Amino acid sequence: MQGKPLPNALRMTKTFEREGYLVVENLLSPAEVETCQAEIHRLHQFAAGQEAAPEKGVADVARRHVQHEPFAKDETQGDRLPVLRKAENTREYSEVFRNLAQHPKLIEVVQNLIGEDLLLFRSTLMFKPAFHGSSHGLHQDSAYWPMEPPHLVTVSLALNEATPENGCFKVIPRSHLWGMQEWGNIARQQDAALTERQDVAQQQMDVPLAAGSALFFHSLMVHGSGPNASPNPRNTALYAYFSPRVRYVPKGGKPAERTFPVVAGLGGKTELTLTAFA
Repeated sequence: MQGKPLPNALRMTKTFEREGYLVVENLLSPAEVETCQAEIHRLHQFAAGQEAAPEKGVADVARRHVQHEPFAKDETQGDRLPVLRKAENTREYSEVFRNLAQHPKLIEVVQNLIGEDLLLFRSTLMFKPAFHGSSHGLHQDSAYWPMEPPHLVTVSLALNEATPENGCFKVIPRSHLWGMQEWGNIARQQDAALTERQDVAQQQMDVPLAAGSALFFHSLMVHGSGPNASPNPRNTALYAYFSPRVRYVPKGGKPAERTFPVVAGLGGKTELTLTAFA
């Protein structure tokens, strides 16, 4: 006897739990993607010191959080703009990307996966510039993050078309069930292999995305991306979310307290400070 079709939210949750990832198409409108692209151009201008005088303060903050592409053959691209690999903590200097972290459609999906109360662990832009974008080695996010249990959800929002040619995400389905493992350096040269482990390399698959679509994945899912030797950049907004049931467990002398933005629930609080206990 055939059962009733699962409601969409339940079907997405079951797919995520089984496979470790989920693709949601057309999460952003073309107009929203265009706004994000304009903001990316503005952040590149900040990195180049091309900001207008009234924006100097916010540009100074932005410059502290950008990373140049380590394996780029050239220091600049068109309009004398730098070749950037990524920008961390975007919510601190970009209203566009601060608001995007709380986009209603995005938050609805994450709440279906891990609950109503959501804190933001990471707010990042990955640029993967044309001709220069380096490879990102296969890894698990939670292998590098001081959070236990390792149950966070990362969202990769495609801000232009992501293809195998310009270095779209690669995933290994169901690898979130492997448990925590050790991984090498993430940033790799364009011609470098994504992993030295052949058993892992044979299982990777591309996840191409249209602009405005999103990949949601578990923080234990093995993922990476190939190089971008194409003329088309691959821009991605990355956000990582977690439930307050996840604990902060710093290592290596890191501060015992850390404050995280609240993006949904928790009685309308705007932030929550987590304290590590010995």
